[in-house]
This record gives sequence, C-alpha cells and structure tokens, in this order.
Amino acid sequence: MRGSKILITGASGQVAVPIALALAADNEVWGIARFTDAAARERLEKGGVRCESVNMAAGDFTGIPSDFDYVLNLGVAKSGRWDKDMAANAESAGLLMAHCRDATAFLHCSSGAVYDPPGDEYRTERTDLGDNHKPLLPTYSITKIAGETVVATMARALGVPATIARLNVPYGNNGGWPLFHLDMMLGDMAIPVPPGGPAVYNPIHEDDIIAMIPKLLEVASVPVTTVNWGGDQFVSLQDWCAYLGSLVGKEPVFEETHHTLRGNPLDVTKMHELIGHTTVDWRDGMRRMAATFHPDLVSATT
Repeated sequence: MRGSKILITGASGQVAVPIALALAADNEVWGIARFTDAAARERLEKGGVRCESVNMAAGDFTGIPSDFDYVLNLGVAKSGRWDKDMAANAESAGLLMAHCRDATAFLHCSSGAVYDPPGDEYRTERTDLGDNHKPLLPTYSITKIAGETVVATMARALGVPATIARLNVPYGNNGGWPLFHLDMMLGDMAIPVPPGGPAVYNPIHEDDIIAMIPKLLEVASVPVTTVNWGGDQFVSLQDWCAYLGSLVGKEPVFEETHHTLRGNPLDVTKMHELIGHTTVDWRDGMRRMAATFHPDLVSATT
C-alpha cells in the first residue's frame, strides 16, 4: 500500500501501533484514540502518524477528515460497562462508516471471542456465536458480535465495501496475551487454564498481521466479507507457556479453573483462500517478543 490516506482507530493499542507505523512509511496515516498514554502518542508521531484525540464511545468525529481511502477499525473497549463498551465496540463503528462513507474499503477487526460452540472443534465462520469471554470480560463477546452486526448493516445501507476479520491471539514485539503469561511466570504466579485438555488457539504474529492488511482490504465487499484471522499453527496455551518458560528458566504452574477462557481454535481455510498463509513460526515470534521485553533474560536469535 502506497500513497493512500488511511484512518486507524485505537491507534495506541497493542495491535494497531505496529500496523500504523508500518503503513506510515508509504502512506498518509491518521491515528485516533483517547491517547491517555503520552508516550504511545509520541512514538506514533515520531513514526509519521498524525494523531488526534477521539473518544470512540462518544462517536463524535468532528474535526476528523472524511476523505480516507481506507479505514482500519482496530479500537476496542473492555471496561466491563455495557453502555460504554456497546457504544465503543458497536455503535461507533456504524457512525465511523457513515462519516467515511466514500472509503474504498473498511476493515473491522473483530475477534475469535464471538464463537461459543459447546466443544473444542475448530471454529469456521459459520460456527455458533455466543458469550465466549463471559468468565473474564463480561461485555466483550456480546459487544463484538453487536459490532459485526452494525458493520454488516452499514456496509449494505451505505454501499461501503467492508471486511470483518475475527482475530485470534495477536502478539509480537508490541506485546500480547503470551507476554502476560511470561510475566506471570517471572512473578511466580500460577497461570489459569480450563479443565480438561490443552487450550488451543492460533496465535498470529504482528509481522503476519501487517502483511495481511492490504489483502483484507482488497477482499472487502458488499455484503460484508467475514473471515477468521489467525496463525496457521495451532498452539496450546500450555505449550507456549512451557516454551516461554524454557527461555527464562521457569517451569509454568497451571491452575485449573472454570473462571478462565476455553481454547478457541479457528479454522483458517477461508483465510488461506482469500488472503493467504502466515509465515512466522510461533516459537521464533515468541522468542523475539520475549527478547524485546526481557533482553536481559532472552536473546532474540539463539
């Protein structure tokens, strides 16, 4: 992607920062967020991203241009308040699409958290939806489902081509869920896991996330295109914790509980057909992540 005008919401977040910095090298990139972290804003601005403070829950885009070629809706709220999270995760998406109704394509980053089948089978795009994250994040799954519905409706109403990408365990040199587990091990804390077998996911490195953005925008359509977005490799939480622990000389301690997330493996067949395969091996990606945050303990290359 070169020479495009791009708007990114949630620009200071874990997933958005590396995307914004990568795209700013060859495009005019605007990033909107609340920017409560001044250091995050400074990092983006030094990388060429124009940052504007916007409260997505308020849905007020006054002062933000509307002539963007592409919109990447990467913002997310996890406050636990239904009014705030529904406004930020669902209503704001529709208001933003109305504001940028002439965009070539709109990418809405959803989550594998929308799936809630009774078992541990791989989730296709037609698998049952439900309140997957209720044990930890009571508003998350429902507001993400609502957000998808709003985006699908507005794509049809406004004729804005859109892609809904259901992301699964993003991680990389800007952090992620596996980093929390590493830090828990370093703090001698037990890691909660669901009862039964391994909790399997498709972790996806930020390098692959960045590489897939142009194709996700290319397949945007009316009606909306919905696709799972995760790594090609199926990895259990237990396995990545064991590997990360081996890098720092820690043996993970697991605590079985129903008050945590179940495994959530995604069927990525449709992703392969539409946007291709991921390339970063999970061990290499997680080693690099660990080395970024704990260089005194982990080497990035050995």
